[in-house]
Amino acid sequence: MTVVGWLQIILIFLAVLACAVPLGSYIGRVFAGERTFLTPVLAPVERGLFHLAGVSPDKEQTWLGYALGMLAFNAGGFLLLYALLRFQGLLPFNPQGFSGLTPDLAFNTAVSFVTNTNWQSYGGETTMSHLSQMAGLTVQNFLSAATGIALAVALVRAFARSGAATVGNIFTDITRATLYVLLPLAIVTGLLQVAMGTPQTLVASTTVHTLEGADQTLALGPVASQLSIKQLGTNGGGFFNANSAHPYENPSPLSNALTIWQMLVISVALVFAFGRLIGDRRQARAILSVMALLLVVAIGVAYWAESAGTPILQAAGLDPAGGNMEGKEVRFGVAGSALFAAVTTGLSDGAVNAMHGSFTPIGGMVPMVLMMLGEILPGGVGSGLYGILVIAVVSVFVAGLMVGRTPEYLGKKIEAKEMKMAMLAILILPVAILGFSSVSAVLPTALSGLGNAGPHGLSEIYYAYTSAVGNNGSAFGGLSANSPWWNTTLGIAMLLGRFAYIVPMMAMAGSLVAKPKLAPSAGTFPTHGPLFVGLLAGIILILGGLQFFPALALGPIAEQVQMLAGKSF
Repeated sequence: MTVVGWLQIILIFLAVLACAVPLGSYIGRVFAGERTFLTPVLAPVERGLFHLAGVSPDKEQTWLGYALGMLAFNAGGFLLLYALLRFQGLLPFNPQGFSGLTPDLAFNTAVSFVTNTNWQSYGGETTMSHLSQMAGLTVQNFLSAATGIALAVALVRAFARSGAATVGNIFTDITRATLYVLLPLAIVTGLLQVAMGTPQTLVASTTVHTLEGADQTLALGPVASQLSIKQLGTNGGGFFNANSAHPYENPSPLSNALTIWQMLVISVALVFAFGRLIGDRRQARAILSVMALLLVVAIGVAYWAESAGTPILQAAGLDPAGGNMEGKEVRFGVAGSALFAAVTTGLSDGAVNAMHGSFTPIGGMVPMVLMMLGEILPGGVGSGLYGILVIAVVSVFVAGLMVGRTPEYLGKKIEAKEMKMAMLAILILPVAILGFSSVSAVLPTALSGLGNAGPHGLSEIYYAYTSAVGNNGSAFGGLSANSPWWNTTLGIAMLLGRFAYIVPMMAMAGSLVAKPKLAPSAGTFPTHGPLFVGLLAGIILILGGLQFFPALALGPIAEQVQMLAGKSF
């Protein structure tokens, strides 16, 4: 680890914080229905969209209507994207002449982008037409991110309102999230990425004459427009197979810093918007403190592990001062790679600028653990906020049990129904990850896709299902996932991780919004101070540790022991 490396990390975080505070205030005004500086330009567009869709923006829905509307909207998006991918070979804007995707790959890809996962069992530049990239994948990058923001706002309204019956209108919230938040930021940052060297063209490829005297064909396409929203919406799916390690997606250390800023800024801003919408910014600072504390620790562990290198590389005569550079881009170095790996998995982004499977066992375990903790540090746009609020409900319940008080959070009593729904949502993660992993670890069809045996191979399995259920989308590397077994089971895992979590969360919101909002009393447990910060952080770690430590012991921890013993990993 170096001072320069830590300075890079600190400067990026300061840039995120400086922009997230005003952006959070702006998002709060958007969802409170207040006028913003973009209202004169976007309000007519918004009214036109509502008119065309037949949506009455002021007609609110109960939690059930909101959830059903969300499910129907996403089901429609899935069907349209699936059809586009299957019939890609017959449609225009296909200069490469790519054929349609197989049924299992089309299913996996459509589910992946609708659920904000962006797991990719294919290479983008060798599989997808420009139409599929633009009208299919990029559109879903906007809509899946907007869905997450809308759901988070609905849960926040449940805490903010008193004795109400409705939590908002799903179609109004998705429209405003797209029009007022995602689209303006995507346009601005997309132009910045073009200025930094990212292509934006309908030309399929270009041929260059290399220094070695050979001709090489380089794939091109509408890269910047997809790249900007893939990061802002914490989607993560790359235009190219190498994702953000590709020089056209991430050409320089400056673009790497911009990419990390894009991933973090909306998720952090939503926490500040939460404080504004509930009328208590101290609560937002407490939530953000937990997110920052655990994320910084994870970054530190990954940076330390990768900087230390490995005994095997040192035995081969390589300079240990450079750290473990296997699978990393020289232009980013260890610091930029470790920071990116922790941020992309602390979020639900899934973009990668280095191959996580080439990290040291402990370094590679960090992104896996961050996903197993629920991807709430700070989590995907919207999903991170509603995920940590669900765990906050569990935390105050635990605090109430310890001190004999009736648990409350933000003025709402936490009772049996809320706890049942919260635990049902939380249990989706371990049940799906461990269930699918256990079957795949013994099934020959699944094992044939592994690139490694032993603990590293087991880590490939854990990582794939953890990434799918957590709606992250990053891959450990080494796993050949484009097969019916992996495409189908990972697709089901993504659906469970997204929608089987959302429905009980929305049921909890429906119960909370109907309750009266109580004023704080002398017996109220304060949820804005350091005691609550420590409690919430502890609950997050305890839940993750109890659920996944045995699995980690058989995978990356066992691999670390092998490495220290001088064996190949």
